[in-house]
Amino acid sequence: MSGPDSGDISEVRILGFPVALQARAQEHMDDLLREFMLIAAANEQGPKAHVPRQLLDLIQEVQRDYSGATLEQDAQLLAARESGLANIDLVYRIPSSVAQAATRLGEALDEADSYCLAGEHLLTLATPSEALELRRWYLGQFVAQIGGAPPTPWGEWVATHRRQ
Repeated sequence: MSGPDSGDISEVRILGFPVALQARAQEHMDDLLREFMLIAAANEQGPKAHVPRQLLDLIQEVQRDYSGATLEQDAQLLAARESGLANIDLVYRIPSSVAQAATRLGEALDEADSYCLAGEHLLTLATPSEALELRRWYLGQFVAQIGGAPPTPWGEWVATHRRQ
């Protein structure tokens, strides 16, 4: 990824974002990243030792390139959490290059889950199923909407994907 293209802005609407589930998913992600940082710092060798460093590098890249574009939504989400809201709608105006970043991040996190399932080096388990659904929906909304699709609210997405 070569960084955000500020000339090509897309609007992405995240509808019905489940606030409590997002908090649990973020806690799991924070635990996972903390362990990956420890593994990367120890320069652990092995067949999948490259996974933690690759994920950490990608997350740093995404944060560097796009974190400024989400400050308002992060504040809205925090306020929703503090006020006990169950769901919130968020609107992002972000560079269209976020679609590619979201795809890469999803793939890297799937690889991280495989690393966790191998159980060789981590205390943190693979992403819980509901948090995994949230991640796939959330990142998928950026990819789909930047590609021209209408937003799919969380509840609608869950109803469709849990039946399959």
